[in-house]
Amino acid sequence: MPNLSDPTVRRWSAFCLVCAVLLTALFMGAGAAAERQALGDLERQAQTSAALHAAVLRSELDKHRSLPFVLAQDPDVAEVLSAPRPQRTVALNRKLETLSGGTRAAVIYVLDASGKTIAASNWRQPTSFVGSVYSFRPYFRDAMQGHTAELFALGTVSRRPGLFMSRRIEGPAGPLGVVVVKVEFEALEADWSSAEPAFAADRNGVIVVTSVAPWRFHTLAALPASHKEQIRAEHQFGGAPLTVLPTSPAMTAGRTPVLTTARLPGQTSARFMAASAELGAGGWRVFTLTPTGAALQTAVAAARAVALLAGLVVCGVAAAILRWRGQASVRAARQEAARLELEARVEERTAALKNTNQRLRVEIDERRRAEAHVQLMQDELVQSNKLATLGQIAAGVAHEINQPVAAIRTYADNAGAFLERADKETARKNLVLIAGLTDRIGLITDELRAFARKTNAPAAPVVVREAVDGALLLTGARIRQQGVDIVRSVDAEALRVLAERFRLEQVLVNLLQNALEALEDTPDPKIEIQVETRRNQARIVIADNGPGLSPEAARTLFTPFATTKARGLGLGLVISRDIVAEFGGELSFEPGPGARFVISLPRAK
Repeated sequence: MPNLSDPTVRRWSAFCLVCAVLLTALFMGAGAAAERQALGDLERQAQTSAALHAAVLRSELDKHRSLPFVLAQDPDVAEVLSAPRPQRTVALNRKLETLSGGTRAAVIYVLDASGKTIAASNWRQPTSFVGSVYSFRPYFRDAMQGHTAELFALGTVSRRPGLFMSRRIEGPAGPLGVVVVKVEFEALEADWSSAEPAFAADRNGVIVVTSVAPWRFHTLAALPASHKEQIRAEHQFGGAPLTVLPTSPAMTAGRTPVLTTARLPGQTSARFMAASAELGAGGWRVFTLTPTGAALQTAVAAARAVALLAGLVVCGVAAAILRWRGQASVRAARQEAARLELEARVEERTAALKNTNQRLRVEIDERRRAEAHVQLMQDELVQSNKLATLGQIAAGVAHEINQPVAAIRTYADNAGAFLERADKETARKNLVLIAGLTDRIGLITDELRAFARKTNAPAAPVVVREAVDGALLLTGARIRQQGVDIVRSVDAEALRVLAERFRLEQVLVNLLQNALEALEDTPDPKIEIQVETRRNQARIVIADNGPGLSPEAARTLFTPFATTKARGLGLGLVISRDIVAEFGGELSFEPGPGARFVISLPRAK
């Protein structure tokens, strides 16, 4: 047994009681609200169904009402009634037979003034109306007195129910007879039977058209005894007992749908939403019974399920809040202990992190110094490579400078001699030649100074043609000394790439020097310099027609200290590749006849 003196137990007991009351109220209230809503929907549905059934039946009746009117004006009908002859009667029978088949009327027949059938559409059938007397039928008497009449009745011969529509046939001396059209509703009733129960009642409340056959000739309310005797005397519904339709409450012709209980043949009693709609002429009214059981049960069950679910969610949330509040002190104590433990751990971790950060700062400083030293060594290596390259081309450059200097000396002496002779014009020409030679010497020395300068500028737009011209200027003496044919192919003269001009020249000079060394013993030596573009890349190709490289040498081409030269260090191509990589490009070797090196650089915008 729980201890009721415990505050926690009392609190939870009160909570459970409140939840039970809340869930019960939600369950009942949601069911009632859903039932009201569903009944409202069923009322609208039933009223719409009744109006639709009435419209279908009205259309069927209107279609056949015009037929008696037309036949009453037909001269063939009047002629047979005025002067009956066998030939004319047979022709009229055939005509009525054709009309009955075309209009789907059950039977069409003509009565003379005494009520005897003169011609009928069923004249060939055993149940032919020809010769039968129907003067006792109200539709004959009423038509003879008031031009038109309608009567729903059971056929005296066919024993099939139908609506008899009659119209008087006028003659020169008075009424000649009556034309009658019988309409049966079997097809319409079959259509109605596929949906909800439906029926039509006449002005006396007798069910005449129905989708439930056992309900035919039942009444909506009890008929007076005199009225029943008259119906039996006129043989309108045969021997039908004319009992009241077993519904509770009784069916009425109200405009508002009502709930009623009825039992279909072979079934138990069920609830329906009964609705009715006026048919118009004749005083008929159409009734429909819309089943309510499944719709109400589904709506109520769904509403109650949603209400219970919502109530359970609310109770669950409330229980969680109550539990949370009940354990607040325990949680607070635990949180305080956890906080103290966390602070201790944080202090330990903080101390450890401080030590780690200190070690990391020392390591970072050491790494930065190492990277700076590596960069310095790399720059020194690039500069050393430059100076080594300058040493290789110094002799050729000296020869290039000696020739202009000797020529300058000769032109200067000649200019002095011409001045002594007072030949100023010739002396001026010699001075002009001296100026051109000094410009050439200045161009060579400027290129040497720029090439030898230690640079580490960032990549910037460089005109490829200018870098190629500078490299050829530095290596020009050796090229001419070896008699190497230089073939240049440039797609765009103003093509620019992202690089640093003098370091790009250093790469080109290294490649040209390698090519010149490879061509020392080659007949008809040739170096091709191609500049081409591929999308956003520019390719500078240095190719020679020398002996090329062996597969082993090609595999170790860019490996430091790997060289095929007797006095080489194996660093020229490695340095050149690193310089090109700093520009965001690539230096590669392509196999083929001779040696073929490709510098790929991004194009400048």
